[in-house]
Amino acid sequence: MSVHNNFIAGEWIGSADQIANINPSDTKDIIGEYAQANRDQVEQAIEAAHIAAPDWERSGIQQRFECLDVIGSEVLARKQELGTLLSREEGKTLAEGIGEVTRAGQIFKFFAGETLRNAGELLPSVRPGLSVEISREAVGPLAIITPWNFPIAIPAWKIAPALAFGNTVVFKPAELTPGSAWALCDIIARSGVPEGVFNLVMGRGAEIGAPLLNDRRIRAVSFTGSTQTGRIVAEACSARNARFQLEMGGKNPLIVLNDCDLENAVNCAVNGAYFSTGQRCTASSRLIVEASVHDAFVAALVRKMDGLVIGDALADGTDIGPVADQSQLNKNLEYIEIGKQEGAELLTGGDVVERDKPGFYQKPALFIESDNAMRINQEEVFGPVASVIKVADLDEALHCANDTQFGLSAGICTSSLRSAARFKQESQAGMVMVNAPTAGVDYHVPFGGTKGSSFGPREQGGYARDFYTTVKTAYTQA
Repeated sequence: MSVHNNFIAGEWIGSADQIANINPSDTKDIIGEYAQANRDQVEQAIEAAHIAAPDWERSGIQQRFECLDVIGSEVLARKQELGTLLSREEGKTLAEGIGEVTRAGQIFKFFAGETLRNAGELLPSVRPGLSVEISREAVGPLAIITPWNFPIAIPAWKIAPALAFGNTVVFKPAELTPGSAWALCDIIARSGVPEGVFNLVMGRGAEIGAPLLNDRRIRAVSFTGSTQTGRIVAEACSARNARFQLEMGGKNPLIVLNDCDLENAVNCAVNGAYFSTGQRCTASSRLIVEASVHDAFVAALVRKMDGLVIGDALADGTDIGPVADQSQLNKNLEYIEIGKQEGAELLTGGDVVERDKPGFYQKPALFIESDNAMRINQEEVFGPVASVIKVADLDEALHCANDTQFGLSAGICTSSLRSAARFKQESQAGMVMVNAPTAGVDYHVPFGGTKGSSFGPREQGGYARDFYTTVKTAYTQA
């Protein structure tokens, strides 16, 4: 089996250490072997990005536009192939995998256009004879660290603006899903981007994370992952005055009021809580339901859950694919036991499911009779586990929804414009949804949260320039 190497200074470079990329739908299926970078190779990648930075920033917007446009076009042209790879290595259904790849291609296309829209300002000075020019410049070499649950979309929404605004990149993807990252790197490598501008280092965070965080040549770090690792990133960058951007976790609420369209509310809950096997930071794991509609909602939700097909991510008709790996499955099962011990009632699901092929299959779980103070309602499980919390009215629902350390996404199902308006105003989340699932966002608008979910400027859309550029003010005497 061929080894997929790291990409440093325009060359594919091997390593003495490789890991197997295993299909969670069929653990006998090895997708490929992927080289694991060592610290010396990370040093080479950082140096390559450092050397390439000045010329890439001065390369001109037309060259950057063309490179990003080529990348986006190839990603979209190969969406079936790349989506199949993504679903095979991560476990989300084929439709979800193709959808994610499509989004990645659209992101590169969007930021190709943003290279041409990086406007500045020309202002008069308060002092006669002076003019003031405000412009945006590249930050410099960046480290981009991404998670396994969106192995091509999240890299795309970090890499595309980084390159668009003239920065160079050292990219470290999650070790669990290197296939999609390597395929994206292969496309970038053939797009016309000069050597050293983009570098891929695959490997364990414990081995290669520290050099990326602590090297003064890396001027900024964009990270998506766990809260614990996010704190490490923040401490390291703060110590050397490097900018950092963190997207960490969520414990997202979906409020269901008694005036909702019940069918839509159930669909929102199933989509938000269980699609992508619940492995989304925007998943709606807390279902906060008004008491007068509680029983009807729960009954309809269970009926919908009973019809979900759990199986191979690539098989026709599959609704829910496998959990990403054994460690994540073990964590899910641990939280199922925690919920029971805390006094919540496991109404349905939560058990391991056997299929024809060996994989990490779990039936989506639903708790009722839960309290917002329980660990299952305060800690991110990151699996197909949701809890129903019964509340008296909208006042209690809003208090419950906001009673969390996180603030990424929140939703409400209601037919009342007044309730929807109040929810949008009072929700302590960065993204709010009315009569729509908490998971699922557009690529051309800001993404990010409040409180413990996010730190730094927003990702995606035009707001991404706030992280990937620095502002310069120039005065000119006439």
